[in-house]
Amino acid sequence: MSLISTLARLEAVSTGRAQAAATVRHRHLAERPLVLVPLTTAGEAGAPLGALVGTDRDAPRLLVVPQPRDRDLRFAFLAELADVVLPYIDAYAGEVEAAERNETDPETGKRVKVEVELCSDAPQLIVPSRPGIEFLRLLGRSMRFRRTAEQDPETPYPAPPRVPLLGRWLTHFGERARVPGSSLLLAMTDVLSRHWATGQSTLEDQHLGALLAWIDPPDGTTGAEAALHAELARDAKGQLLCPPAGPATDPAFDNKLLAPAIERYDRARTALAAAEDGLEADDRLGELTAAERGIRDLVLSRTLPTWEKVWQGLDLLRTLPVGAHVEERWTRDRWSFTAHRDRIAAGEPPQPRRDDAVTAANKLASREREQARLEAQEALDDPLVMAGRRLSGEAFAGEVTEVVMAYSESKRPSPRPLVTVRTDDRPHLGERAKVYRSLGGKPQTAEFVGLEDSPGGGALVVLRILDRMGRGKEPEAGSVPEKGDRLCLTLFEHEQRGGPKLPDPEQTPWTHGGPPGEAATEAADPLTAEDVL
Repeated sequence: MSLISTLARLEAVSTGRAQAAATVRHRHLAERPLVLVPLTTAGEAGAPLGALVGTDRDAPRLLVVPQPRDRDLRFAFLAELADVVLPYIDAYAGEVEAAERNETDPETGKRVKVEVELCSDAPQLIVPSRPGIEFLRLLGRSMRFRRTAEQDPETPYPAPPRVPLLGRWLTHFGERARVPGSSLLLAMTDVLSRHWATGQSTLEDQHLGALLAWIDPPDGTTGAEAALHAELARDAKGQLLCPPAGPATDPAFDNKLLAPAIERYDRARTALAAAEDGLEADDRLGELTAAERGIRDLVLSRTLPTWEKVWQGLDLLRTLPVGAHVEERWTRDRWSFTAHRDRIAAGEPPQPRRDDAVTAANKLASREREQARLEAQEALDDPLVMAGRRLSGEAFAGEVTEVVMAYSESKRPSPRPLVTVRTDDRPHLGERAKVYRSLGGKPQTAEFVGLEDSPGGGALVVLRILDRMGRGKEPEAGSVPEKGDRLCLTLFEHEQRGGPKLPDPEQTPWTHGGPPGEAATEAADPLTAEDVL
């Protein structure tokens, strides 16, 4: 946690209200996101109890599993979920635009630009909290390898046709959520806590009701009082007034309401199966319908408050102006969505259960690179974030007090002006350290030359500009700071460099699962008509 984040949390405790941790919105929000509030069964990992899902704030669709331990009912729930999610995804898969991408020419080995299709927009899924993302990843893993009756008529418990396809998409969204800065799948608690600092711990921030209570407390109460009420307040029946839907349920709800309701459903279903005549069957069917309706009402009572709070969080986030680099990161999400769409359409197998060594290393390197890029871009977009980097000595700001033209010592001298900046910050500058400033959206590099005390207080930092001044003997207009200009310079790079190229999978050493004598890879399920968008 940075010093400025700690100060913001202390101020939140002092004032009784969450403090801004950002002045702009650092995540993309779609005009029509798909909100999904899942609910799971206690004691059995990955057993869904129900969900509230939809793109219309006033018309969510309720999906319920009356008996979560019944495999057929689970598959019916997943098929219903696929009927909601897949059409939403398909709506974005067909609208494309022309774009250029660098690819390697197989004949020459050189990088060339080729024109390809890029989806004009991409779908966005939003869940209440971080465990909701993990639940969707678990669902995707359990669904994408399911066998259907068409694939294997002899398979026990065949899955509905669209379930494996939904599993592949949920896996992709879950994997993309691990990439820093990605917005394809967002947890509302993570996005809100990125933009507001509360007076509670980061673990407590995962309770959406408590987090919103700090950000927008009711009149006459402090954030701490409102958060405590959101976490602990119960009604006359002992049930939480603000259920977390995290996606686990409250034990009091499980024991006092849900368990008896499921037991009534089981008894009604057993009685219907044992009915001996039509009249008795009609009565038992009515009892079963009433029992199922009771479970649906219970699930709705646990998910609807969270559904409303997710949309309340969206309203708060939309009040912030969008950061300058948000659209660039969303474009990378669109490329990711387009690539997965193309893999499915090309008939490629589902994602493997375990990545090979090269794929895992590439994913790790990509996430590390995106994390560094995200931190740099957020600082460049947001003065409040940059203030935290300045406090930590990773950046400094000041006024240009002197500019002296100098040239490099070479056969063809190039301009290397010396710029003196007066600053009150304390940057961690070492000998010939590189510093950067944003010039026309691109980083301009300078080299640290010297540091001396300023007569009026602060320090005088002498820098040598190294690039982005044109090819002529004289620097281009605007490429060199002038006396009196205010500058903000960073010690971190604005653009991240790619790492070394990893070997091809067939060249991977045996210590990392490659040849010689590696085991044959597991055969993927064959492609079916339902796997194609």
